[in-house]
Amino acid sequence: MSHPDHEIDSNPSANPHFESVLSQALASPSRRMVLRGGLGLAGLAVLPGCATLMGASGGQMASSLGFSSLDKSLLDDVVLPPGYRYTVLHATGDSLDSKLPAYSNTGAEADDWSRRIGDHHDALDIYFIDAQGRYTETDTGRAVLVVNHESSADAHLMHPKGQTSNGVSGKKFTQFGDWDLGARPELEVLKEINHHGVSVVEVVRGPQGWTMKSDSPLNRRITAQTPARIAGPRAHINEIRAQMVTRWETSGSMARGTLNNCGHGKTPWGTYLACEENWAFYFQMAGGGAALAPKETAARRRYGVASAPPAAGQTRAISQGWHTVSATDDRFARWNLAAVGANAERDFRNEANTFGYNVEIDPLSSSSTPVKRVSMGRMAHEGAVCSLPKAGQPLAFYMGCDARNEYIYKFVSTAVWDPKDIGGGIAVGDKYLNEGKLYAARFDADGRGQWIELNIKDPRIANYAAFKFENQGEIYTQTRIAADAVGATKMDRPEWAAVNPKNGEVYVTLTNNSAANRTPGRVDAANPRAYMDVDGKKGAGNPNGHIIRFREDGDTATASAFRWDIFLFGAEEDAGDANLSGLSAKNSFSSPDGLWFSPTTGICWIQTDDGAMTDETHCMMLAALPGQVGDGAKVTAKNRMLVNGVEQTGTQETFVGATLGDARLRRFLIGPKGSEITGVTEAPGGRALFVNIQHPGEESKSVTDLQSQWPGNKGYGRPGRPRSATIVITRTDGGVIGV
Repeated sequence: MSHPDHEIDSNPSANPHFESVLSQALASPSRRMVLRGGLGLAGLAVLPGCATLMGASGGQMASSLGFSSLDKSLLDDVVLPPGYRYTVLHATGDSLDSKLPAYSNTGAEADDWSRRIGDHHDALDIYFIDAQGRYTETDTGRAVLVVNHESSADAHLMHPKGQTSNGVSGKKFTQFGDWDLGARPELEVLKEINHHGVSVVEVVRGPQGWTMKSDSPLNRRITAQTPARIAGPRAHINEIRAQMVTRWETSGSMARGTLNNCGHGKTPWGTYLACEENWAFYFQMAGGGAALAPKETAARRRYGVASAPPAAGQTRAISQGWHTVSATDDRFARWNLAAVGANAERDFRNEANTFGYNVEIDPLSSSSTPVKRVSMGRMAHEGAVCSLPKAGQPLAFYMGCDARNEYIYKFVSTAVWDPKDIGGGIAVGDKYLNEGKLYAARFDADGRGQWIELNIKDPRIANYAAFKFENQGEIYTQTRIAADAVGATKMDRPEWAAVNPKNGEVYVTLTNNSAANRTPGRVDAANPRAYMDVDGKKGAGNPNGHIIRFREDGDTATASAFRWDIFLFGAEEDAGDANLSGLSAKNSFSSPDGLWFSPTTGICWIQTDDGAMTDETHCMMLAALPGQVGDGAKVTAKNRMLVNGVEQTGTQETFVGATLGDARLRRFLIGPKGSEITGVTEAPGGRALFVNIQHPGEESKSVTDLQSQWPGNKGYGRPGRPRSATIVITRTDGGVIGV
């Protein structure tokens, strides 16, 4: 989820932000009344100041927050309110087995990292184990914790002197590549490949709290090399697999590994969905080969995948350089997309087509094979959050595509939910996640929205001039292009989604957007702000982001329409007209990213991946008590920014939820220097909160010029270089967190 300022925008479509229909829609008094009325009298129970909410399990949800909001912090530590403490559960490089030596924190490891905790801890979830070793939703004190690992932006910290290329060490390649075109050593590359993926570890609760159980048979690493099955709808699976053919798997039925896993999903039957986000930037084209067909070039460019070799005289390129180790060893050659063989069965021209999916993992079956669920679409996946399960009804999974100007999607299962499927593992995933319908969202100016099915029968897709779709299978693998064709709404970097357990409403973080995409003349009701960052640190556009929410018509997963408003706008407290949610110094935030609702308390936990406020405070996690769609009012965003040196102004009407104030929105956690706060779950009962601290010291210039030294500076492991980690937060009095 970390994104540098030079993030590649790859959506050239002319899809509208519905400026042309805005004024007409808002002119309708009846439509304004519908929006402002929300759900009518049925919604009063969740408005600020009304009755205490009831949890999904029948217990009471929080009606107030029970901690003091934190002041901003620039400390190199995790800061919590008084009465709270944290311990580190595991960190980058920790071994899964006692036979491996403890992590040196100097890059001296001679193993390939396949049995060590990965790097860049991101999404996570917990799966409890009953006395028979089966999945249960009851807290038994024994569980498996699953953690995603995102990028290799800090890979230079895992080698003795930094990354090496052309025999020269001390280099630092960014998450999005910037490789210097030289050959790289094998062990360095193997470490980098294997610290991606997912860590699955057994955890137990004892007198000292939650700890990782070394040598558990459930401890497992799923890396960028782990075999995974390709699955999709029966009628189109051959069309899909034809696009996956490589030298390693000529049938296209299997792929290798999962990469750049950010957000996630937890299925009702007890499996984990690891979402592949910025996978496109690990590939390169090298060694000549046949020219790409125009259609393939268009497809690659739409996903930001290499579509041409580095130009003559070019000294740097987007890649990690993994392909440079060997052209004959498939572990490394697979990262070269050049058509160097006689056909797709002789090279890896299709390798990038095997990434960009939700990958289902059974945490309690260490021998099970992960499955790439192609029916859910291919994109920069950021979360796959399930609707509230209702027996006898289909399930919906809500997904963001994490890049600027990308879309929000949902997948609706053909199968209807049967609670007897709980604990059924990957076989149940085949039942619900292979057959279904895939949709992209259009947010209309009157506060309504539409789900548009991505189907080859739609003439807008079948006759799309920019890309000739030949079958439905191509829609699953070229999902972004299909969404372009039907006119889905471009959004300000859709990231995590979360479902409110009280009412089933869906929340999606829109992390930010740049001045290239957001000006006062290029806004809309769902993405209404274009302004200058207060201190200029992040320039202009929508540097602070916002959170949108919607409620399906009829509260059904199969609804074709929904109602929406904006829950919160990120802003610095002194942002003036841009501070539409009335944030104060006690709860101002920027760039919302991670998002999760506690089923115990109903608290909406908001996590940030920010660069705009980091001169004042590090990234953070806030607690919010939500209301519901329609509990606020129509407002006017007053926009002002410099565009090519000329000041532009404008206004944009939109719909904003009720102002929460300091009583219902508070800053709960602030991370160490350079870190992102991402991933959160709890032990049932809400007395332990698991949170990930990603890439502390991200801006470290070298292995000796460090921005952060956490967690070693607080007594965890060997001091020195910073490490990503999972922490466990508890109250000193043992109470429920947040209330």
